[in-house]
Amino acid sequence: MSGGEGAVVALLVLAVGTYALRLTGPVLHGRVEIPVRVRELSAGAAVVLLVALLATGALTEDGGFAGWARPAGVLMGGVLAWRRAPFAVVVLGAAATTAGLRAMGVG
Repeated sequence: MSGGEGAVVALLVLAVGTYALRLTGPVLHGRVEIPVRVRELSAGAAVVLLVALLATGALTEDGGFAGWARPAGVLMGGVLAWRRAPFAVVVLGAAATTAGLRAMGVG
């Protein structure tokens, strides 16, 4: 099996696994009772994962610190989102902040 065929097989296995996982929700609905504590922890885990993804994406690049411009842009986007600005304003504000700081020489 060549590298291309192996990649296709891996892709198909992942696709089948993904659809099987998604199918478990409708199939098991009403058959399995999830404890309230587990539901609460699951909701908290989703928030923790999103914050971790945000932190690693905003603060690191190539295994090191990404500089101050990117976290400042993310902070600006967070503030705009918190103030319920439209999505386009949030994205453009974050990008403009990062670009402006980089243009001023702030890494």
